[in-house]
Formats: sequence, structure tokens, C-alpha cells
Amino acid sequence: MAKVSIGLRGWRFDEESILDDDGDLKPMARIPEDDRERIARLTTLVTKPCDACWLIHGKAEQRKCRQAQVVYGEPLGEVLLCDRHEADFLYWFREEMGHELAGSRHMQNAFHQWFADGGRAPDDYEGTEHVDTDPDGVKQPDPNPQLDPLEEELANMSEEERKALGVDFSDLDV
Repeated sequence: MAKVSIGLRGWRFDEESILDDDGDLKPMARIPEDDRERIARLTTLVTKPCDACWLIHGKAEQRKCRQAQVVYGEPLGEVLLCDRHEADFLYWFREEMGHELAGSRHMQNAFHQWFADGGRAPDDYEGTEHVDTDPDGVKQPDPNPQLDPLEEELANMSEEERKALGVDFSDLDV
């Protein structure tokens, strides 16, 4: 079973679990619960700035922030990063005991604190190399999809139907 990322690298999904035969997202009710939560969260994350850039520039200089390209962590405790700052996160995670917070929503706060206190990867730290092993063999969704069909599907659901999905949609405008 192939793994795919949607919108941002980092969170990977089993292709068969989330995409139909045409390569489109399945209806939310047909997506497994854990994947459903992450996909719903992605609708709010794909246009956000890199957390590290935000910590450097702040709201006043938001235009200087690069758009996030990768997401790590758990929904509502995720860390969003641009390509330039991904190595800082990976260094913190691997070398500064960040891995101890894997699976915890506290990871975001801990990384933000480390970075805000001047934590950075050494200049020679390479982080990770992203490699597509068989890009022609895997049906790829648009890397920055318009998640409008998902948002439309959620907006057309009743409150009871959304509650039955078991996902926190409080940060979405539905």
C-alpha cells in the first residue's frame, strides 16, 4: 500500500484509505478516524506560515514568513515548517530529546520554546533528504490541493453528522 502526503509533507496516509479510484479524497465518513482528524486539520494548515519564521518575524512582519511545507506532530499540537527550518526541528527532535514528546500535543510548545530561546541546528546539520522512490507508480494528488470539496462536504453536513465523525472541527468555519 502506497503512502501519500496531502498539502504538506510529514503526515502520510495510506493511499487506499483516503483516496478513491480517481485519486480524489473519499467522503469523510469513509476515511478512517485517525486520518479523518489529520485531513480535517490540514484544511486549516496548508496556507499557514512556518512556525519558526513566525517566531522570528512575528505578526508585524508576517509577510517575511515563508509558507509551511511540512507538518510534524499531532493535530492541534503540530509544528509547521518551511524547508529552511525543517532541519532545526529535526535537530531538536533527534539531538535535543524532542523525540521524548513524540505523540504528545506538547511537542509544539516545547519546540517553540527551544527555538525562541535561540535553539538552531548546527550549520552542517543536513536534516533529511526527501526522495521519491517510485513517483510514476503512485497516483499523486495535487501537492497543494484546494480542499474546497472537503470544506463543502463538511458545511453540508448536519451538526449530528459532524459529531458522528469524531473529529474536532472547532477551528473550521463550518
